[in-house]
Amino acid sequence: MPLIRISLIKGKSREHIRAIVDGIHAGLMEAYGAPADDKFHLIHQHEREDFIYNENYLGVRRTDDLVIIHIVAGNWRDTTKKKALYKAITERLVANPALRPEDVLVVLSSNARDEWSFGNGLASYEKNNAGQ
Repeated sequence: MPLIRISLIKGKSREHIRAIVDGIHAGLMEAYGAPADDKFHLIHQHEREDFIYNENYLGVRRTDDLVIIHIVAGNWRDTTKKKALYKAITERLVANPALRPEDVLVVLSSNARDEWSFGNGLASYEKNNAGQ
């Protein structure tokens, strides 16, 4: 289950934000095999003065349309899958809502199976929850 935090400058339409959420989720399903109903996205909209970024870091020219996508996901995927995820998300967000590829920034934070609880006080991905 990926947990997604999406940060952008305040003022985009609900349709624009929905297209970002849907594009990220479609990329996760394609590249990571995430289930269709595994959708946990948090939207963070910031005032321009509170959204600070380098416009040219690593030679990538960013604009105020920048979307920062922080994905917390299981550490059981290899580099090939991670690269496929970056590409799948970017391609979808370029198609809709027409972001520039330079304005799609993705950060992955990985964790282990026993670091997820979807409720009921259980380690949801552990095969044996006895003793919890």
